[in-house]
Amino acid sequence: QVQLVESGGGLVQAGGSLRLSCAASGRTFSSTAMGWFRQAPGKEREFVAAINYSGESTYYADFVVGRFTISRDNAKNTVYLQMNSLKPEDTAVYYCAARRFGLSIKTYEYAYWGQGTQVTVSS
Repeated sequence: QVQLVESGGGLVQAGGSLRLSCAASGRTFSSTAMGWFRQAPGKEREFVAAINYSGESTYYADFVVGRFTISRDNAKNTVYLQMNSLKPEDTAVYYCAARRFGLSIKTYEYAYWGQGTQVTVSS
């Protein structure tokens, strides 16, 4: 079992930055792939970024390439999402998720989810 707790969300002006953190419990963190997803009001949850167990492999949604960076610190059981050049359309609840195998962009392939953290970008 893996429990995930996100933090770092908040209100920021367009063009600003935020860093989200996701702290994971459990001794298997270093063998899990991690992903960040987001869900805006009235929209489906969508993939943002993913990272494999070692951190050597990452993948991003097209709309965040060059702006967001996913990383992990296995010693701290934590995955991060550095978000720069934020836009109003980035406003959403951001969720981290974990799965046992390789990274994936599909929500249904992740078994464990955090409770989410709100990110609001004002124009």
